[in-house]
Amino acid sequence: MQNEVRVERDSNGRYLAVSREIDASAERVWDVLTDTACWPEWGPSVWAVECADRTIRLGSSGRIKTPFGLELPFEITTYDEFYWSWDVAGLPATGHRVEELADRNGCRVVFSLPLFAVGYVPVCQRALSRIDRLADEGI
Repeated sequence: MQNEVRVERDSNGRYLAVSREIDASAERVWDVLTDTACWPEWGPSVWAVECADRTIRLGSSGRIKTPFGLELPFEITTYDEFYWSWDVAGLPATGHRVEELADRNGCRVVFSLPLFAVGYVPVCQRALSRIDRLADEGI
């Protein structure tokens, strides 16, 4: 599958949407996205996670360790059906959305980023490839 990058708009304005269709159920992919033990497996900017909640929920908080050795606090600020977003170091970071595909089995994973974060697009693309692999392996 190939990644796609688009500019989209919602009630908060325009943002970058980095997405990929995955041949796995939305539920399976959602499990990968919300299981903090999986984050270092798919997130290139996350080497380790400390969080009391293995499966995130609204208000979950903890610390991530980055490849640069920085430890940054995070908090899950939005959590709805197949969507979550977080603040990292007190700043709004990526949104994570899973959409079921109507025309075939599988789903689409979408990361939303502010327009100024265009430099983070390759990191999101790498993460989407890893999520695809993890969902396929059933991890």
